[in-house]
Amino acid sequence: MQYQFFRRLFHFRVFTSVVIFAALTCSTAMASANLADLKKPRHFAVIRHTRAPGTGDPVGFELGNCKTQRNLSADGIAQAKRLGEQLQHAIGRDFFVYTSEWCRCVDTARLLRGRNPQPLKALNSFFQEPSSDEAQTRNLKRWLDANLQKRHPLVLVTHQVNITALTDVFPAEGEVIVLKMENDKIEIVGRN
Repeated sequence: MQYQFFRRLFHFRVFTSVVIFAALTCSTAMASANLADLKKPRHFAVIRHTRAPGTGDPVGFELGNCKTQRNLSADGIAQAKRLGEQLQHAIGRDFFVYTSEWCRCVDTARLLRGRNPQPLKALNSFFQEPSSDEAQTRNLKRWLDANLQKRHPLVLVTHQVNITALTDVFPAEGEVIVLKMENDKIEIVGRN
């Protein structure tokens, strides 16, 4: 009786290990495939800035003064560099980067090492002004529609609230979401 119990336990552990290994293998392969999709027409990526401890903006926040803002931690810097390496491996270094003007986004964008990151007000956080989410998201969609073909491959670095308003996804810090836009509709292609 005890022998059968341990035998079943062994088989269960082996089965569980195989399932976990398969899931990890699939997610790794899927991650690379999703980033390579950025080469396709009308595809682009949005990235939530990498690790910057805290929530929202500190009291005394000033847009042009990084000392008054939440900034990337050492983990956030390393995370942004890894993302840059993954992007370069999948699509090369010649990708366009647009960013929110918040320092944590600008620093994330710079560390991706694509083309010189450009600020885009439509990517700025509306965390403190949630009533502006619809208008700002509409402006971003208009900008995307006008620029997706001219600026390709395209990577946008922004904030959780902006990404959620655009995609209904609550992204983790440093998460990359690959999207496709057709006729004002945005489709999620993959998440990394």
